[in-house]
Amino acid sequence: MIRSGNTYDAIIIGAGISGLVCGCYLAKAGMKVLIAEQHYKPGGYCSSFRRNEFTFDAAAHCFGGYRKEGITRRVFNDLKIDERLKIIRHDPSNVIVTPNCSVSFRSDFHETAREFQKAFPQESKGINDFFRFILSPDANSFSRMRSWTLMDLLDQYFTDDRLKTVLSAPLLGIGGLPPSRMSAFIGSKLFSEFLLDGGYHPEGGMQRLSDLLAKRFQELGGTLLLSCLVKKIKVKDNKVKGVILGKDDFLSSVYIISNCDARQTFMKLLGKKKVESKFYSKIKEMKPSISNFILYLGMDTYFESLPKTGTTLCFFPHYDLDMAYKAALEGDIERYGGYMLYVYEDRPAILAIIPAPFKSKRFWDNNKDVFANAFIHRIEKYSIPHLSEHIIYKDSATPHTLYRYTLNYRGASFGWEGTPSQLALSGFSKPSFVEGLYLTGHWTTLGIGISGVVYVGYDTAKKILRRERLN
Repeated sequence: MIRSGNTYDAIIIGAGISGLVCGCYLAKAGMKVLIAEQHYKPGGYCSSFRRNEFTFDAAAHCFGGYRKEGITRRVFNDLKIDERLKIIRHDPSNVIVTPNCSVSFRSDFHETAREFQKAFPQESKGINDFFRFILSPDANSFSRMRSWTLMDLLDQYFTDDRLKTVLSAPLLGIGGLPPSRMSAFIGSKLFSEFLLDGGYHPEGGMQRLSDLLAKRFQELGGTLLLSCLVKKIKVKDNKVKGVILGKDDFLSSVYIISNCDARQTFMKLLGKKKVESKFYSKIKEMKPSISNFILYLGMDTYFESLPKTGTTLCFFPHYDLDMAYKAALEGDIERYGGYMLYVYEDRPAILAIIPAPFKSKRFWDNNKDVFANAFIHRIEKYSIPHLSEHIIYKDSATPHTLYRYTLNYRGASFGWEGTPSQLALSGFSKPSFVEGLYLTGHWTTLGIGISGVVYVGYDTAKKILRRERLN
């Protein structure tokens, strides 16, 4: 039973994937750990819901980094998740469709390279060199690319602007930025972990993964509180003392690990008086990533014009990603043009995603249905003829929906905007001005995507365990 005054070695705020991974490692090492989650289910963006006979993933529908030596595979093996979870990967895992070509990401890296070389034969050498670099970057690549954009990196290998767009188009969907703005390091990691080694789906949906991590955490001795909002991080003499929960219960702890929005962590849970002034000003200036509009469609049956089930389709009817990004910020679905969609293999249902701005609640209350119908029309026009004739269930999530369920600032889908100036910033994973406070997850400026936050959760736990000499 949780009582005011209970003492823990570590309290984690938020049961997203990174918080769950971190909690599992700490509990496995023998620490007394509590995770407090404001939602009624764990997982954050890696959750699922059921409507009528259809189960939909709320946001993320697959993950990467699961090759033999990948970080996700290593962590799941460590935590004995693999043996209890069936993970499926289709071949191809992703298909990019543009006006002049269709390119598939295959399970075999070499086959993927050959697909690109077939579509762009004049760039064959650059494609080989680029793939070789992405899969095995040299030791100094991070420092060399620290200030580069993804476009700077692509320019090192290619001259064909259309090829650069084909390589970058899915990253706009899964990273929220065009190559002219995205960090080269983030872009290369997304490419290697989400595209070349992506498309892994837990059988039964993403909630299955989150629930198993939560169950494993509890089996290891951890305590999970759902529907439990943390109101305040208590600090005394620049050292964390614990947290205050929604009912004003105080729980003390040696360590506090925040797996929630960094602005919420520093501005609300800590408060301005406890945050170093220069750091506080920096937080206020930083830009969150764009949010998403997500479409959930249930169909009466599988029909002929549907894309291959289990494969993510990235469609773009043009090659101007800078224009697309500006259109996404304005909520202009026609000018943006593209989308990503996924047809489930075990049920006739579609998940479709497009970047979208937060705007006002009134805007989305007035435009949610208009946006959804325009989105369906585009899919029907370019990818799935006669789609509307088969829809028997329709729902959607706006940026305000994503905020309501996760409390991510402005419904941000990827934490901070992944630009070079917001990459690996000092003080985000372990603030110097508060002893015992750590951050984990995609708001640390260190990891993006599920494999990224899995790594950050693992790394955060290892830092604490080294300090406690338990590792």
